[in-house]
Order: sequence, then structure tokens, then C-alpha cells
Amino acid sequence: MRVAIVGASGAVGQEFLNVLAERNFPMDELVLFGSARSAGNEYEFNCKKLVVKELKHNDDFKDIDIALTSAGASISKEYAETITKYGAVMIDNSSAFRYDNDVPLVVPEVNPTDSLERPRNIIANPNCSTIQMVVALKPIEELSKIVRVHVATYQAASGAGAQGIAELEQQVKEIANGDEPTISKFPYQLVMNIIPHIDVFLDNDYTKEEMKMNWETKKIMHTDAEVSATCVRIPVARAHSEAIWVETAEPLTVEQVRDAFEKAEGLTIVDKPAEKKYPMPLFVSGKDDVYVGRIRKDITHPNGITFWCVGDQIKKGAALNAVQIAEWLLKNDPKFRK
Repeated sequence: MRVAIVGASGAVGQEFLNVLAERNFPMDELVLFGSARSAGNEYEFNCKKLVVKELKHNDDFKDIDIALTSAGASISKEYAETITKYGAVMIDNSSAFRYDNDVPLVVPEVNPTDSLERPRNIIANPNCSTIQMVVALKPIEELSKIVRVHVATYQAASGAGAQGIAELEQQVKEIANGDEPTISKFPYQLVMNIIPHIDVFLDNDYTKEEMKMNWETKKIMHTDAEVSATCVRIPVARAHSEAIWVETAEPLTVEQVRDAFEKAEGLTIVDKPAEKKYPMPLFVSGKDDVYVGRIRKDITHPNGITFWCVGDQIKKGAALNAVQIAEWLLKNDPKFRK
């Protein structure tokens, strides 16, 4: 078993290294790829030093079994054929293939078997905000069909990559020193502010980030439920939060939903409001699970349930989800069960 990471020097690439080590992923060799600028960088993995190779159109992927890619949509599109032409399965973290009909969009807790139908040997990793939401929606859908979802997201700076984290940290220092904050990655100062704008605005005045949650939820959950999202950037380094309102075909009790959450894979409940216990980025950063709390009936609709949801978007929202897909393939795909 030979595994490759494409985009090894980026925030998600580095998280791939951490997750593979934490989970003791079964492999014989790990190969790192990056841009010409990143080539030659060294990273330690399981007490060994690995050197980043420059990604090129050659035969470097001839003996690779699984390629975990996170180098941006344009790179994924350009190199997909090079990566997959000898049979490697490309698990791609970019937006390049998410909406292609012949590329499965997979969250292992929700639709793992979709990964078996991959005509192009590509599996897409969903958007981070969608991943954590559908992990929480799945157990509700199993109780009663979800009719519609309203969600407001509170997304960390790291959702914009390593540059987003760096800019937040730089602004904290600059403002503490009484200097003008540097504004580059985000449209406005993020420190001591929130920005109701992630990705580009579309013709319907929703942003692309907001519409991703609609499009991707339908594809992953095989549903016609509509999702209306408002996505907001907040001055938190890591871990996204979401306030979610769900309307189901049949009324559900809080007890039913809580019981379903407790039994669901990949979910942890922290829900004792009287004791001031609820999920927060401060405590969820670096964790594998999606955390839910503030579970209650929606007082505006008899078939409504609302709850609060927090997940580490670099981990579960990106690297961990991709590695979990790879783990599922090793156990269930005949290609890897020789």
C-alpha cells in the first residue's frame, strides 16, 4: 500500500500527515508532492524524514494506490489524469469535482457506499461546513424525512487556509500594538469583527459557500430537501460552528433526536445548558468528532428541531474525512481486498 499526499505543505496537507500518523493508517510508503516552491521541503512522519517531490506530469503515480489531494481546484483539474491513469484512487479535497455526476461526493458516516462507483477513480471530499452538518442531519433523516434546513454558520479563519490563520494572528498583534491591521486574505478586518461573506456572491445574492451547502447536501444525502444558509466568517482560528434548524415530515421529540445523536457514528453530545455546557471551538479544535448541543424544539414549527453544531473544519472538515474514506475503501472495496 503506497499513499501520496498532493499539497503536502499546505494546512490540509499538514493535517493529512497528522491524521495518518494518529490513526496508524496501514501503508508501506508515503510520498509527498507539492509545487516547485515546496519541492525539497522536509517533514517528519513516524520518525522518518520525507522530502516533498515536485508535482509533474510524469509516471510518479504509477505505483500509488491512494492519493490524498489538497492543492486547489485548478491543480486537481490539471493533474487528475496524471494521478489516476495507472489506477490510483484520488480523494480530492478541492471543489474541482464535487458537482460532477460521475464523481461521488462522500462523507463516510452518511454515504460511504457511493465511493464504490467512481468511473474516473476520483472521490470528492465535500465542503467543510457541509461535512459537519450532514453528519448531524443523517440520524435525524433516519427518524423522519428532512423537508428543509436553515443554517447559519460561524466559520473560523482557517477555513481560508494557512493564509487565513496567519492574517488573523497578524491582525491580533497589530491591533494590540496600536497599528493598522493588515487586510489581504479577507475583505475586511476580521479581528473584533464578523464578515457575512464567504466566497463570491451569485445572481441570487447567496454566496457560493452558502449554495454549496444546498447542492452538496442533496448529493450526499440523496435528498430533495432544500438548505438555506448564511455563512459568516468570525475571528476564531480553528473549528466552524453552525446553528441549524431542521423541519421534518413528521414531528420528532427532543428525546428522539438526542437518542439518535447518541447512537450516531462521529457525533458527540455536549448539551447541559443549565451547567453552561455546550460545544465551542475552544474545546472542539483538534477533535475528530462533530459536537452537538443546545438541542431543542423549534418554537415556530411543530415539526421543527434546532441545535448547535461545532466541528474542526481542518480535521473532520477536510483531512480526517478524506482519510476515513480511504479507510473505508481498504475494508470494503474489492480493489483493496486482494
